[in-house]
Amino acid sequence: MLRERVAALVAQASDGELTTAEILAADCSLTALGLTSLGYIRLIDAIEDAFGFDVELNGSLDTLDGLVEHLSQVADRPS
Repeated sequence: MLRERVAALVAQASDGELTTAEILAADCSLTALGLTSLGYIRLIDAIEDAFGFDVELNGSLDTLDGLVEHLSQVADRPS
């Protein structure tokens, strides 16, 4: 469920260039899929709005699964 939610956020951030289905099926980085630097900025904003905490994206978070794992870990941390 989280994976699908994050994929939908990536699709929105791509400004229609990527679909949720493409992102879910991909076995490569989001950059390789075509997410631009502007798309990453939009994605950061969307994730922060959706989940209520700050996120710093780095190279290890350039895949859907990397993002999902990171968000799961951050969400599980005590406040």
